[in-house]
Order: sequence, then C-alpha cells, then structure tokens
Amino acid sequence: MSSLTGLPATVRGAFAEAIANPKAFWAQVGVMIANDLAWCAFWVLFFRRVGEVRGWDADRALLLLAIFATSAGVVLGVFANSRHIGRLLADGGLDAALALPVSPLPHLLVRRMSTVNLGDGLFGVVLFLATGDPDLERTAIFLVGALASSGLLLGFLVATGSLGFFAGRGEAGDMGFHAILLLSNYPADFFGGATKLLVYTALPAAFVSAVPARLVDDFDPGLAALELLAAAVALFAGWAIFTAGLRRYASGSVWTQA
Repeated sequence: MSSLTGLPATVRGAFAEAIANPKAFWAQVGVMIANDLAWCAFWVLFFRRVGEVRGWDADRALLLLAIFATSAGVVLGVFANSRHIGRLLADGGLDAALALPVSPLPHLLVRRMSTVNLGDGLFGVVLFLATGDPDLERTAIFLVGALASSGLLLGFLVATGSLGFFAGRGEAGDMGFHAILLLSNYPADFFGGATKLLVYTALPAAFVSAVPARLVDDFDPGLAALELLAAAVALFAGWAIFTAGLRRYASGSVWTQA
C-alpha cells in the first residue's frame, strides 16, 4: 500500500477539526480579512499620496496583495505545519509521524489547518475578482501564479524549518517565516542594492508576490518560466533538506500529535 494512501483521510480530519466550531471558525476568518483590508487601505492611501512608484500603482499593489493572500492562505491555512517544522523538531513532535506507515513530510504538512489563514485565501480570490480586472487570460495567469507562489512559499518554509535537523534549534524557521512574509507584502522594485538581490535569491519574496503580479499585468514568457523554476527549486530544496535531516534525526522520546 502506498505511504500516501492515508493523506486524504488526514486532510479530511484536519478540516473537520478546523471547522468543528463554526462560530469560532468564521470569527477567525473575519479577523484575518479585516487585517488584509487594512493592508489594502494602506497601499491605496499611499499611492494616492505619492503617485506611481517604479512602475507600481494602487491597482498593481492590490494585485500583489491578492496573489500573496491567496498563496499564504493555501500554505499557512491548508499546510499549517509548514511554519512549525523547526519547533516540531525541537520538541520531538516528529516522533509520532515516524511511527505511522506514511511519508513523514506530507503527513506533517496536512496534519493541521489554520482557520485564520484560510481567511487569507478566501480574501485573495475575492480581491482579485473585485479589483484585478479579471478576464479569461488574466484569471488563468493569476491562478497559475498563485499556485507557483504557493509552491515556492511552501518549499521555502520547509527548507528553513528543516535546518533545525542540523542546528538542533528552530529559530531559522521562525526567522525565515517572518522575513519572507514581511517582504512579500512590498513590491520588490521598492528595494535596491543588496536587499533587492536578497528578495530574488536567498529570501525569494519577489517570486511570492511581485513577480506573479507583474505577470498578470504584463505577461512575459521568460519571467513566467523563471517563476516556475523558482517554485520548483524551492520545493526540491525543502524536500531535499528535510530528507537529509531525517536521516540524522535522533528522537527525543517525546510523543505528541504533530
């Protein structure tokens, strides 16, 4: 039997747990939507005040937020443990997954959902439909871009979290999580010098939001290929670092549900 056979049941269980209290579920979704609206208001007011900046205006900034919210909703909502891998390693939370006849990484990723971040995904799609001037072509590019962005964000969080296998601590995962989420809220062209190089390489925030947003407005096949390549590299890096670390993992004799 395939080690992935039990994943659909795990996903169903995680979703049932997330919506077990409908009032709390929708309250948390509402809180996240309110937070996203605040970011929208910030960028609209900013561009009304200063005008276009390096090719970015309010419409493109809202498109950036739509893509980022959608991908963050997918990764942090559906694959909620992706941001907690470092902590799970430090606390011995991987032990329970290793005792099951499933692939540890996929099981960990889908074991829990975050109701708050599911609101992000819902908001991102609605924001695009409301402000992104959707037509068939733009919608297709938006969906593929959001999917690539999700893959890149997921791979990056798994990779940085898995560094805990080698460092014995989970700080790298937490630092990577906060850094990429913060920088992904801003157009990459706002940065210069070393920071701009950073957001296109080691901390690829540009490929999480700015590049997909640019592709929706002005599609470029070369840039699209680069976006897909960045997502593939991040996913492979996450899988490779986790797999390499797993080989040297020493159980802390702590049994818990990840």
